[in-house]
Amino acid sequence: MTITAIDHVQLAMPAGEENAARYFYSELLGIPEVAKPAPLAARGGCWFEQGTVKIHLGVEADFRPARKAHPALLVDDLADLSRKLEAAGCKVTPDDTLEGIARCFVSDPFGNRIELIQE
Repeated sequence: MTITAIDHVQLAMPAGEENAARYFYSELLGIPEVAKPAPLAARGGCWFEQGTVKIHLGVEADFRPARKAHPALLVDDLADLSRKLEAAGCKVTPDDTLEGIARCFVSDPFGNRIELIQE
């Protein structure tokens, strides 16, 4: 048996904040929203998927943001995306600790940590 890939990453979000999630993940990061399956839709939250990138946000009653654990997303133009995020009011924190890898950190509207990487 071999694990061959990660199907998706699930992050938590507070109830009723789907529009903020849509703006950040779909408008700013450019990951289109996909419909949740009917049995799960009533729980709230939203899913964003493009190719093999799948980020699912689920409502958590006692929500606390993931400030350390995080998804790391590969991007093709980190500088451009960083400017777009900053123009939208997001705090982008550059990180140059890994040689040969440009990366930064940003938080989604709920405080969940997101790493953006351009190799």
